[in-house]
Amino acid sequence: MAIVRLLVCFVLYAILGHVPSSLGVILRTTDKIVWANEFEPVELTCLIESISTNNPRIEWKKIKNGNPSYVYFQNKISGDLENRAQLREPANILIFNTSRKDTAEYRCEVAAIEDQRDFDEILISLAVRVKPVVPRCSIPESVTVGTSTELRCLENEGFPTPQYRWFHNSEELPQDPKNSQKYANFSYTINPDTGSLKFRRVRKDDAGEYYCQAKNDAGHAQCQPQMMEVCDVDILGYFLKTFGGVTVLFCLFASVYSIRRLHFHQKSHSGNNYNWSPRNGAVDYGDADEGHFRHKSSFVI
Repeated sequence: MAIVRLLVCFVLYAILGHVPSSLGVILRTTDKIVWANEFEPVELTCLIESISTNNPRIEWKKIKNGNPSYVYFQNKISGDLENRAQLREPANILIFNTSRKDTAEYRCEVAAIEDQRDFDEILISLAVRVKPVVPRCSIPESVTVGTSTELRCLENEGFPTPQYRWFHNSEELPQDPKNSQKYANFSYTINPDTGSLKFRRVRKDDAGEYYCQAKNDAGHAQCQPQMMEVCDVDILGYFLKTFGGVTVLFCLFASVYSIRRLHFHQKSHSGNNYNWSPRNGAVDYGDADEGHFRHKSSFVI
């Protein structure tokens, strides 16, 4: 019987270019791609344009990572949407408070056994926006004039992925300082995708309070302002550090040289205990106290 219905529909479609409403169930939706903010209600529309069956079978399935699961089955909400949704006429599904876990594809299926075309379905994509949380900011307490430095900002919860903006003394820094007369002399670059703020050469005017803001379509969040000081170059300190390093190296070299010299001197004096006595050509065989016999003078016969 089902095959006959399909053949009838196919013939009518070939002749008329469409299937007459009275011969089949036809579904449509107002939005195939739906965006919603987390914790807010959203309605997925499944409108029945034509149907002859009085009590059609309506089912909703959630498809995530290719795996379908029922969220409306046998006339009741089930699965991930249980106690969080309801079916509204004719076949719409209303989610009271959306969660980030609700991001998926949803398929509305209607079966009408009394119609020539007894089945239709429609696929809807739901994406739930998630507001960013307070980002983690890394701002140095102090930097030296003329050096380079980087300020970092990171947030991992927001969806879609947030864009980053930096503020200096409560005023937003333009992404390109050359486009602003006030910041034309500043030498920084901002990456709105990674949250990085880099200074090529820090100036005294760069000192002040900084904070970062993460923003997407669901909202924004920012870290607490932090002070960054810019210090002058300490020439005296640099000289003392350099001089101290040279002094340490010199002392180390002198100590090594002295130790090697002393070691060489001791080695040269301990090589031979036999010494020729300068008196009358006698041989000195060592000290008597050391147990050695020493010939003091020659015997003449």
